[in-house]
Amino acid sequence: MSSALDLMTLDSAGIVELIEKLSWPHYRAEQLLHWIYQRRLTDITAMTDLSKADRARLAECACISSLMPDSIRNTEDGTQKFVFALEDRKSIETVVIPDAERLTVCLSTQVGCTLDCAFCLTGRMGLLRNLKAHEIVGQVLAVQRELSRLRHRRLTNVVLMGMGEPLANIEAVEEAIRRLTDTTWGIGFSPRRITLSTAGLATRLARVANLGVNLAVSLNATTDAQRSRLMPAVNRAYPLDMLMKACRTFPLKPRRRLTFEYVLLEGENDTERDAVRLAMLTKGIRCKINLIPFNEFPGSGFRRPSDHVVLRFQAVLDRHDIAAYIRKSKGREILGACGQLGTLPGSLPLQLERPATRAGFLNPVSS
Repeated sequence: MSSALDLMTLDSAGIVELIEKLSWPHYRAEQLLHWIYQRRLTDITAMTDLSKADRARLAECACISSLMPDSIRNTEDGTQKFVFALEDRKSIETVVIPDAERLTVCLSTQVGCTLDCAFCLTGRMGLLRNLKAHEIVGQVLAVQRELSRLRHRRLTNVVLMGMGEPLANIEAVEEAIRRLTDTTWGIGFSPRRITLSTAGLATRLARVANLGVNLAVSLNATTDAQRSRLMPAVNRAYPLDMLMKACRTFPLKPRRRLTFEYVLLEGENDTERDAVRLAMLTKGIRCKINLIPFNEFPGSGFRRPSDHVVLRFQAVLDRHDIAAYIRKSKGREILGACGQLGTLPGSLPLQLERPATRAGFLNPVSS
């Protein structure tokens, strides 16, 4: 089986090429793609609209790989963290987040991360490797299989906000989004229900526009000095002025808004003066700001601001007519919240140093 061609690794053109090599009619390509992405099949012999002879012939030379969860951790609010082992034994994490009528899956795009954001556990791993397109999509298929098995409700939204910087793995991300959004043979998500989050690779924002998905920019600072402390690698390559110019020229579709994400760190970027500068930076951009009180993890060196400070920060933005939402972080007790994904080499399972607060904040995930 190890020498068999994995159909998951092929894009739609690759499936067509395979069909041609087999001298099968072209409509077989769409049938195969339908089985893989819409029926989530992993057994070629179960493709019932192929003859038994054709199924046997295909099974001799091909297979369909799938991600299997090593573990699934659950919280009382329904959040789930899936840990998947890849073929090379590296691991990635995927989070499913319930909220009212939405059920959002948060996907990883790299093993570790190419960036070194000081407040993010994933960044401490360094970059182990990029994920391939089928490994990104495979997270969705695996979660869908699990939800179907348990007869849970269906996924409604996708966010590329897990481990890694999506725009540092742009080719695989673009192909994954094509498979996620194709309505003929793919999974069929509307691009409006997919959000890609970037730390600010300014020169690649236009490629997100071409995909038609929502864009979220992780800002987290209002001066270059501050951003260089918190996000040194990305701010060195794409300083704040360069990033904001790219955001101002980003081609927004009607009724769409750019999202800025701002992780609030106690005593670092959470003052009223920071809030005023943030309002000035984003003024005139059709946008909203998601405020994310820091999700602590052992050894981080940062603390979560008090609820009073968070609400005061939001009030300043509100006075400047900036739409700002405080995002309630779900999954913190299983290290499944924003900035908490990943493990360090040789580390034991991590536990939070203090219990999570229970403020009535809004928006677990915004799309």
